[in-house]
Amino acid sequence: MAHVITPITRLLIANRGEIARRIMRTAHDMGISTVAIYADGDANAPFVNEADSAVALNGRTTAETYLDVGKVLDACRRSGADAIHPGYGFLSENEAFAQAVIDAGLKWLGPTPKVIGLMGDKLSAKRLMDEAGVPTLPGVEIEANTDIAAEAAKIGYPVLVKASAGGGGRGMRVVENEAGLVAAVEGAKREAGSSFGDDTVFLEKWLATSRHVEIQILGDSHGNLVHCYERECSIQRRHQKIIEEAPSPAVDDALRSRMGDAAIAAAKKLGYSSAGTVEFLLSGDDFYFLEVNARLQVEHPITEEIIGKDLVREQIRVAEGETLSFTQEDISINGHAIEARLYAEDPAKGFLPAPGPVLAWTPSTIGKARFDSGVETGSEISTQFDPMIAKVIVHAPTRREAASRLARVLETTEIQGLKTNRDFLVTTLRTPEYLAGDTTTDFIERVKPSLIREVSRQELVEAAIATTIEGQARRRASAKVLGTMSSGWRNSTMPMERISYKFGKKEEVEVAYKRQRNDEFAVIVDDQAMQVTCYAGGEGNVDLDIDGRRLHFNVAPHVEDWLVHSNNGDLRLTELPRYPSTDSDESGGGLTAPMPGSVLATQVVAGAKVAKGDLLVILEAMKMEHRITAPRDGVVESLHVNVGEQVENAQLLVTLAAVEGE
Repeated sequence: MAHVITPITRLLIANRGEIARRIMRTAHDMGISTVAIYADGDANAPFVNEADSAVALNGRTTAETYLDVGKVLDACRRSGADAIHPGYGFLSENEAFAQAVIDAGLKWLGPTPKVIGLMGDKLSAKRLMDEAGVPTLPGVEIEANTDIAAEAAKIGYPVLVKASAGGGGRGMRVVENEAGLVAAVEGAKREAGSSFGDDTVFLEKWLATSRHVEIQILGDSHGNLVHCYERECSIQRRHQKIIEEAPSPAVDDALRSRMGDAAIAAAKKLGYSSAGTVEFLLSGDDFYFLEVNARLQVEHPITEEIIGKDLVREQIRVAEGETLSFTQEDISINGHAIEARLYAEDPAKGFLPAPGPVLAWTPSTIGKARFDSGVETGSEISTQFDPMIAKVIVHAPTRREAASRLARVLETTEIQGLKTNRDFLVTTLRTPEYLAGDTTTDFIERVKPSLIREVSRQELVEAAIATTIEGQARRRASAKVLGTMSSGWRNSTMPMERISYKFGKKEEVEVAYKRQRNDEFAVIVDDQAMQVTCYAGGEGNVDLDIDGRRLHFNVAPHVEDWLVHSNNGDLRLTELPRYPSTDSDESGGGLTAPMPGSVLATQVVAGAKVAKGDLLVILEAMKMEHRITAPRDGVVESLHVNVGEQVENAQLLVTLAAVEGE
């Protein structure tokens, strides 16, 4: 019997950021019109501008916008869309939403609501996999009458407290002993309820050293199923993946076949259609079922790179009633692909989110990298949503080449204005352990890659010289008098001009310079005299010869700072005033917010005595909880915030005074 094909003409993407742009790219290539939906803060985001049309959701928070089923369906009706792609996160694994889409006569680009319901609940998924003979880790659901301590002891520490709904590391806590168990369960329940609308959590055995290996599956409504080999996603922080690769360096052909067969068996048990992922923990040659993600994964590009297929195209075709465009025999692994997730976060502060403006965004043009990004220069990384800036993907003939090229691509990408994990990613990719394929889930704690890039004095000096040359050119170009006179001309002998910059918290550089003839400068830094020739300047592109070394920089002013990009990476220099300010702003014993967010809970009152490590305030930012603890023994002098209050970065939260008599 002939297949009934009903083409999609207008696709609404019920998502935002990079995944919305990525879905649009394929839809446009297939001749399909696209519709974006957006929260207030996303009104000018690239994904909104690139859609053929867009509908405002008239809200600020996730709950008011991308998680509001009624608003999303209304946007569909208003836009005339005949299909919805949920992307990942938000409503992508919401059974009721998928059913509502189908009930409205729209095409749903994902597995059936029944499958989503079974797999969206990790507990039901574990039970189903047990029936299918797929090995699972011991675990137990936490209910009102559960003896949590007894169950944890039965499983054996360490245990993982895990949300039954959702993913992305939210609602997860690793507990090493009974002392931290109750607080971990309560925190995981709060976070799960906030992120997924379901605060069900369970305990599961935690394998401290293992690999996170997942199998990409695809199915259609005609019973055809394929697996697209494995991805390894073991490099994680806060239980969220940051570097993924395909294939896994730990999987040989025999193990690949076994894991692929297990994934297909799981898919057949479910009657799976569309794109999905079966996730496993791999320990030696043994693997254990984790979950099925009944949606497109963040890291799907690396699979696309090694098999040469577009997974979003397959999703669209399946929803239209087509069969998969390829069989298991049609695909094979070609080379190696690695993806790094570039986040707005501060590795030096425990990878806390670091939202803010993207003052400069220039993806590197070397290394033939694929950038799936949600930003451009001028974008804002908001506290309301996930802090991912972009996914950077490199495909190469070998794993070592892919790692080296990706590190260099990240290093030469300009991203200014906010703290990111870029330098940490570069360091990680270059560690001997990563290059050797020693990539277990405890990699960051075990290997301890450098959290920040060490900037040499020479690099700092060169950046300061480039900034000085650029600043001089800009001042000269904007001069309102004597504009026709050559820069640096004097009718008498004058001393060198001097300018100072601060880098980081302590390091300073003073540049003494004097303009000479033919775009040359005499420069003195750190008592070293240098001859500098300028080949370009004044437009942000600074091309210099410093004592015979040709160097190129991009330099741009921002308030009192200068944003400098070179082949080594990015720097931010603060131009110091010629006359130091006598003002000071000492907050004494104040504890400040490490990032913008909302106050979820306060645990102390004024006058309370606290010990070092006691919990003071719980902040929520980007759907993650962050605990503010006492750095020392003391007395709470003042509590400056209330529950529900929005706070800015560095806002004063609590003032601690010393204990009298100590």
